[in-house]
Amino acid sequence: MSSSIRGAGAAAAATALVVVVAGSWFGYQQLAGPSCSGQIQLAVATAPELAPAVQAAAAQWVDDGAAVGGTCIAVTVAASEPVDMAAAVASKHGATLAGVGQASGTAITPDVWIPDSSTWLLRLKTGGATAFAPANGASIARSPVVVAMPEPVATRFGWPDKKLKWTDMLKAVTSGKPLRAGIVEPTQDAAGLSGLLSLTAAASAGGDAKATTGALRALATGRSALRQDLLARFPRSNDPTSIAAGLGAAALSEEDVMAYNATKPPIPLAALYLEPSPMPLDYPYAVLPGIEPVKASAAKVLFEVLTTRGFRNRLAAQSLRAPDGNWGDGFKALPGAPSPAGGATVPPAGGGATGGLDPVAIGRAVSGWSIATQPGRMLAIIDRSGSMKEPVPSARGRSREEVTVEAALRGLGLFDNSWSIGLWTFSTQLVGQQDWQEIVPIGPLSTNRSKLEQELPGIRPKDKGNTGLYDTVLAAYKKVQQDWEPGRVNSIVLFTDGVNDDDNGISQAALISELKKLTDPERPVQMIIIGIGGEVSRAELKAMTDVTGGAPFVAADPNKIGDIFLGALALRPNAPR
Repeated sequence: MSSSIRGAGAAAAATALVVVVAGSWFGYQQLAGPSCSGQIQLAVATAPELAPAVQAAAAQWVDDGAAVGGTCIAVTVAASEPVDMAAAVASKHGATLAGVGQASGTAITPDVWIPDSSTWLLRLKTGGATAFAPANGASIARSPVVVAMPEPVATRFGWPDKKLKWTDMLKAVTSGKPLRAGIVEPTQDAAGLSGLLSLTAAASAGGDAKATTGALRALATGRSALRQDLLARFPRSNDPTSIAAGLGAAALSEEDVMAYNATKPPIPLAALYLEPSPMPLDYPYAVLPGIEPVKASAAKVLFEVLTTRGFRNRLAAQSLRAPDGNWGDGFKALPGAPSPAGGATVPPAGGGATGGLDPVAIGRAVSGWSIATQPGRMLAIIDRSGSMKEPVPSARGRSREEVTVEAALRGLGLFDNSWSIGLWTFSTQLVGQQDWQEIVPIGPLSTNRSKLEQELPGIRPKDKGNTGLYDTVLAAYKKVQQDWEPGRVNSIVLFTDGVNDDDNGISQAALISELKKLTDPERPVQMIIIGIGGEVSRAELKAMTDVTGGAPFVAADPNKIGDIFLGALALRPNAPR
C-alpha cells in the first residue's frame, strides 16, 4: 500500500458511520478522530455492480482514518447506471450522445465517476464535450464481454471445449434457421456496444455490406432497452419448446452471467469467450474536470485504495476481475473462462481512459445501429454556393462539393428500403428568386434510391452563388412538417459551408421567430446541420437546432465530413431520462 494512504495507525481512535441516504446513495462519514480535522466531501458515482466493492473499500479507508494533508475525508458512493450519469455529464458539458436521453432536472455530477466502460468517456469527448478531460481514467476492474447462451444451446456449439469465433456467431444468427439473438440497446449499454462492434466487424471483414445489414437486423429484432428485460427472455424451463422459443444468445458481461446463475435459474447460462476477444468492461476511474484541488488530492488517494490487493479480493466477491484480467481470492470462474481475460483494445491500468479505443469504429457502429433499428423520413439538403468549389487539401484537392456528395452517397448505402429520403440543393436564386431547388421529392427508397444515386453526382456549385441558408431552412421545415409521418423520425439533414449571406432573404431573428411558431411537440421535425470548413458559425447553426431539436455538427476539415455525417445520422429525438 502506498505511504500516502494515511491513517492506519489511527484506526483504534477513529470510528465510521455508514449512512443510508435516499435512493442508492451510501455515505461514509468520519467521526471525531485525533489524526485529522475539518472535512473534505468526495462524491463518487459508480456502476451498480461495482458499487458494493467501492463502498466497502471506502468505509474501511474511513475507519482507518482517511485524510489528506491533515484534513478528514468523507466519501459518498452512489450506485448509478452509466447511461444515466452519461446523460448528466453530457448535459453539463454540452455533448450529444446518440441514443442517450436528456438528464433529469435533478441530476448532479459527482467528483469521481466510475462507469463500466471507457467507451462512455470517449463518446462524451467525440460527442461535442471538447472541454471534457477527466483526470486519471485508469481501469480499476474488468469484466470480459461474452456471448451468453442457455447451457443446452451452448452444448450444441461445442461448449465448453470448442473455441469459437465471432464469424461462427455471425453464421448462427444470419442462417436460414437463425439462432434467436438479443442485445441490450447498444447506445445505452457498454456490453451491448462491445458485442455489436465484434459482430459487425466479423460481418464487414468479408466486405459484404449485406452481411453487416443482416447482422444488425438479427440483433435489432431481439433488442431490449433494459438488461433485466433481456435476461428475463432466456428460457425458464427445460422443456424443448421453451428452449426453442426463448432467447438463444446475447452479448453480456461475464459478471452478468455469474450474477444470473447465482439466482439458481432452471437453465443456467453458459459464457462463450469468442475470438477475437471483444472490448471488455474496464471500469475507468475518472476524476471529472472542474473539482477543487483538495478534492482532486482526495480522489488521487482513493484511487490508490482501489488498486490494492485487498480491493482485488473485494472485486472477486462481486464476480469482477482485476484490471489485468486476473482475479482475486474467492472468484468462481465459469467453465471455459480464460485468465487473464483478453480484450487488448482497452488500455491497462495507468494507460488513460480512451487511448486504445477507435472512435471512428464506435461512431460507425452506433450510426449503423440507429439506422437499422429506427427507420425514418429524411430530407437531405446540399449547399451549392460558389464557395463549395474550394479545394480540400486533405482530400487531394477535391472540392468541398465533391467530398460532400461522396459522403451522401456513402451514407445512402446504409439505409434500407424502409426509409423515405428526398433531396434538395440550395444557394441563392436557383429557381427564379427562390434559393432552393427540389431534386428528388421525399419518397420510399424502394423507388427513390436509383434517382438519388443518379442525381447526387451531378450536383455542382453555382458560379457566384451565395448562401441562402435561412430561407431554405424555413421552407424545408415547413415541407417536412406538412407531410409528417407518424411512427418515424422526421428529419432534415443540411450540409453548408458558410453563414447566411442572402441580402434578399429572411433575417435570423425572423427565422427563429417563425420556427418557434411552427414547432409542434406532436409533430416533431429534427434538424441536423453539418457545417463544412472554417467559415461556418456553429453558434448560427445552433440557434436554429435549439428551436427545432437536433444538433449542429462542424467538420473543420471537410475531408472528415463522412464520419461526421454517420455520427449525425445516429442522432435521434430523446425523451428526458
